[in-house]
Amino acid sequence: MRARVGQRIPVVVQSRGRRRSGARVLFVCAETVVTCGVLVLLLVVHQLWWTNLEARAEALDQVRALEQEWAVPLPEQTLGEPTVGAQTPGGDPADEDSVVGDRPDDGASAGASAGSAGEPASPGTSRSDAFAVLRIPRLGLTVPVAHGVSKRSVLDKGYVGHYSGTGDPGRVGNFALAGHRNTHGEPFRYINRLEEGDEISVRTRARTYVYRVDQVLRQTAPRDVGVIRPVPRSLVKPSYGYDAPGAYLTLTTCTPEFSSTYRLVVWAKLVR
Repeated sequence: MRARVGQRIPVVVQSRGRRRSGARVLFVCAETVVTCGVLVLLLVVHQLWWTNLEARAEALDQVRALEQEWAVPLPEQTLGEPTVGAQTPGGDPADEDSVVGDRPDDGASAGASAGSAGEPASPGTSRSDAFAVLRIPRLGLTVPVAHGVSKRSVLDKGYVGHYSGTGDPGRVGNFALAGHRNTHGEPFRYINRLEEGDEISVRTRARTYVYRVDQVLRQTAPRDVGVIRPVPRSLVKPSYGYDAPGAYLTLTTCTPEFSSTYRLVVWAKLVR
């Protein structure tokens, strides 16, 4: 009897050891999965919440700074107030980072660009500094407009970017802008809600220009550069766009949300 009992005891001990070892492996695997899940969740929170918080705060500070600066009058001869019909002056060289559509997450675009910088920047400022304030009352949106469409120096700061080489606000031509649809302030998240007749204002040091929404192109290709030409017309969907020169405002962003597969375009015409 003692021999048989002695032979059974090692078998029982080995079985328990294997079960404990298997339980430890399962515990470690579960802990790893939970840790990875927490890290992914934190990344999502950072992208969808924290980047918006930071970018909106910075954009709001920039709007306040611009309006405080504009409250101080300059000598009349330095204002150079543009008028509708005046020719667009040459601008700064192209922003090296301003080509859009070459990366799936570059925020918004319908094409590439180079050239004009809109209203002149103050001495000592860089091309990425804001020079105008865009307001869309229907969306409750107030956001600064900066030169170029670089992600790092413009779009990711929560600003709207002015395509280099496109027109200036209030002038004959196409004042074309790009903005993020999601993350980093997402100023253009809801421009799909704009309808014909909605007003959009662009304030500069010189004055405030008011545009009225005229057409909305719900979806086009990222490289549809026709939508930001001086007389905008889609190369992908030629039924959208214009045939004659005018003072146009173009807003571009990615669509659908959380994707950069296509571009959404809103066109508006200057009314005053």
